[in-house]
Amino acid sequence: MPVPVSFEFFPPKTPEGVGKLRGVRQQLYALRPEFCSVTYGAGGSTQTGTFATVSEILGEGVPAASHFSCVGATRETVRAQLAELRAMGVKRLVALRGDLPSGYGMGGEFQYASDLVAFIRAETGGHFHIEVAAYPEMHPQARSPEADLKAFAAKVRAGADSAITQYFFNADAYFRFVDEARRAGLAVPVVPGIMPILGSTQLLRFSDACGAEVPRWLRLRLQGFGDDVASLRAFGLDVVTRLCEQLVAGGAPALHFYTMNQSAATLQLCRRLGRAEQA
Repeated sequence: MPVPVSFEFFPPKTPEGVGKLRGVRQQLYALRPEFCSVTYGAGGSTQTGTFATVSEILGEGVPAASHFSCVGATRETVRAQLAELRAMGVKRLVALRGDLPSGYGMGGEFQYASDLVAFIRAETGGHFHIEVAAYPEMHPQARSPEADLKAFAAKVRAGADSAITQYFFNADAYFRFVDEARRAGLAVPVVPGIMPILGSTQLLRFSDACGAEVPRWLRLRLQGFGDDVASLRAFGLDVVTRLCEQLVAGGAPALHFYTMNQSAATLQLCRRLGRAEQA
């Protein structure tokens, strides 16, 4: 059986982007995803777009997960948003601490993602399947790998059902993280987040900002392609396919693709992994 897959999108900012994403989704739906998730901007800055995109996906007959962040939020605002999502028919959340827009202090009534998970469970019982984030190469703000694992454990023990990792290009980092989580008694599925390689400049900048390690050999190869985007993407497809094959062979329960609102690379990856499209 092909490994289960899911896809992440971000809410478009223009009418043209909305239309483009509809086409992208229809192409990816042929791969029969378990669900599609939609991201949430810093401080909830994209909430309207996030909820609108989630609503569209549900209307297209596909399970949708809304990202849901709590930084700067109050219990009342979170309670109201949960009620709105329930009314929409959402049954899956990706619960995150999130980031505040630049220039804002922490504020709000939730300090950690584990606080949000506990609140969602207390308010809604088992209505939502709650995903949380995991960081095989350590959260960039964590003091140590041990502290990072402790934070992950707090989210799981607060009621998380499963986890999706930040993307990575080193399978050993994922397997080591899962082994350490299991030794700590954390039995939830940990799904690898997969980033297709579409270019070098944006990927390297984004990776440096979020703490995702791009191995030196890969960084140098990507930079060596210069403006030859076709060759870079062909090389990137080989690299990420091999990564996915290692993860699946090692027992990863599913794969979650960060699509960047594009379909071609994710379709190619899934075809190589034996997941054929269906009309």
